[in-house]
Amino acid sequence: MSDEAENPNPPRPPLPLHRWQKILNGLIVFGVLFSAVGWWQDRIQFGYSYLLAFMFYLSLGLGALFLVLVHHLFDAGWSVPLRRFCEHIASLLSPALALCFIPLAVLAPRLYPWMTRDPASDHALHAKHPLFTWPGFYLVAGVCFGAWWLLTSRLRHWSLQQDESGAAQCTHRMRFHASWGIFAFAVTLTLAAIMWMKALAHEWFSTMYGVYYFAGSVWASLGVVFIIMMVLNRQRVITHVLHQHQYYFLGTLMLAFTVFYAYIHFSQYFVIWNGNLPEETFWYIVREQGSWWWIGMIIIFGHFFLPFLLLLRIDVKVRFWVMFPLGLWGLLMHYFDLSFNIMPLQHPTGFPLRWVWLDFACLALLGGLLTKLFLHRFHAHAPYPLKDPRLIEAMGLFHPVPTQISGGELDQIDDLPDAAIRPKGGH
Repeated sequence: MSDEAENPNPPRPPLPLHRWQKILNGLIVFGVLFSAVGWWQDRIQFGYSYLLAFMFYLSLGLGALFLVLVHHLFDAGWSVPLRRFCEHIASLLSPALALCFIPLAVLAPRLYPWMTRDPASDHALHAKHPLFTWPGFYLVAGVCFGAWWLLTSRLRHWSLQQDESGAAQCTHRMRFHASWGIFAFAVTLTLAAIMWMKALAHEWFSTMYGVYYFAGSVWASLGVVFIIMMVLNRQRVITHVLHQHQYYFLGTLMLAFTVFYAYIHFSQYFVIWNGNLPEETFWYIVREQGSWWWIGMIIIFGHFFLPFLLLLRIDVKVRFWVMFPLGLWGLLMHYFDLSFNIMPLQHPTGFPLRWVWLDFACLALLGGLLTKLFLHRFHAHAPYPLKDPRLIEAMGLFHPVPTQISGGELDQIDDLPDAAIRPKGGH
């Protein structure tokens, strides 16, 4: 058997990450300068570009939070090495992204037409009272950021406490917070998607919009987690606690959410098309005009068909040269998807190519600041949970229920290199 077959990701020299720090600083400077130019030229367009960047990074934080919650709810073992940096990403939701929300809070009356309309003369607005009111808008923001701060801070606190004591109480507390947190996560994510993105066209009705944003958020976050895991492995930071399982399971989750996102998006379109109600169909009619039609085609083939066909192969899920570009491609498709949702209200005739520089400036500004904060927190603590009780399982040294993926069939487990600590027969 060839070396490549035995190890699809052979060791390579570490990346020169010290050079990337200059790139990060450059992105922040670029973002500040060009965002200021955009603010000066067209404040409303700046608001839309900033909203696009904000919802982009919010989705990554929410996706990482979901992965942490699912880890604790299912008492997963394979995801232990990935949990720490997912916690750091999720902790950016509040207060970091709460502070980033301030420009949107200031510009909200200019971005959301319903905020300047009279509910007495607008039936769609009146039907959504009192949520679609000035107090409702800012109250929802406070509730969302407050819930995210409480949840992420508690999960991260007990995770770091576990590194020091290794006590079972830490594991129990994280499971407790995950048990109520999954419900708070569902409610707050839905409210955020509705109030900050769907509310741009307040007349539109869709009961699937929260799930739609959720599916895209987790899908993009899985790509980010895959990229970070590969980089940390290349830098020999978490290499000794990684197993091929992590690559395979993350790839499988990406395939699952590729299909789930496509299912939700198609179902929303099909239900609205089949119902044929004017207060619903107008949203898609606008997105069939001009170049928005081609953006829709990019989403269909680039967000679904390409990753779906690639991820069908089991060996592809563990190969760096495929999954790393696919993770970056997923972020690009996520940008197109969010732009498809946000920009048509301001630019109904087509994708605003002339303002792409402002989109990139806002993405660079928020991305640079959030990445710096993430790196600060990552370097301040252990790169993975040191005393998690399932860490040895994640390393491939012990499997309570042996399978072909975790180490072979029950009768074959003794033939594997990591089976020495188990009695004959795998019992």
